[in-house]
Amino acid sequence: MAVFEVKTRTEPDRITVACAGDCDLDARDQLTAVLLDAVSGATTVFVDLSAVDFLDSSGVHALVTAHRAAQARGGHLYAVNAAGSTAVILELTGLDVLLRAPVTHPPRERPHA
Repeated sequence: MAVFEVKTRTEPDRITVACAGDCDLDARDQLTAVLLDAVSGATTVFVDLSAVDFLDSSGVHALVTAHRAAQARGGHLYAVNAAGSTAVILELTGLDVLLRAPVTHPPRERPHA
């Protein structure tokens, strides 16, 4: 069992919440509190799941709760970098689509005149 850790990074245009370890019932209250704090402080919140080893319904619940809170404030919460079983859980629950970050394209270079 991997201990759950969460770190928050504030940037000018967003807050990124980086999660690591097992996101389960033991981590639910901590994750929910951190995510709700983040969505109250920024209109755009990215949840980096790249280091999450395990995600169960408790973690899903925290993500949905924070997503709804962000929407209520006119903001957005996006889950990014999920891999392995975490990505599978997001896909099975439909959160991979609901919490998908918008695709940003670099500006096109203009041909030299």
